Amino acid sequence: MRVYVPLTLPGLAQAHKAGELGPGPLTAYAVTPALREWYVSDDIEELEYAALGRAAAASLRLLAADSGAPRRRIVVAVDVADEDAVADPDRGLDADAVGEVRIAGAVPLSKAAAVHADADDAEADVRAAAEALEAADRGDDDARFTVDGAEDHELLWFGVQEIPALLG
Repeated sequence: MRVYVPLTLPGLAQAHKAGELGPGPLTAYAVTPALREWYVSDDIEELEYAALGRAAAASLRLLAADSGAPRRRIVVAVDVADEDAVADPDRGLDADAVGEVRIAGAVPLSKAAAVHADADDAEADVRAAAEALEAADRGDDDARFTVDGAEDHELLWFGVQEIPALLG
């Protein structure tokens, strides 16, 4: 099963140094029954893209919690055994948790298929979105518009071998 693990650049640096994503439990996003129902599509590529988007939103939350991290959303796509990615059926009803899965232990970085990251030109919008996230959660429409502005930026695809260049 392909899962999408939200990170920040410091988190990616730590994973690269350790050779694994972890320690567990890890929160990731995948094509779950709840995501299929929420997204209402049978197209696996669209569903995978939706899971990636959910992970990008979770990466933004990590950035909001870490003011020192560079303002680029990072998502690592990894392949794990189906039984290793567990969706909590009770959380599946929570709109914020659609597609969320837990992975109990660390995942070797060798299982990574790709890294998705914001381009440099997204930095200002991602910074503004991270700063506006709390207000958006409270229902502020202007803040929600700012958060949505970060979502307008497509994450770029990078091969795992390009992680050192991403870390710069």
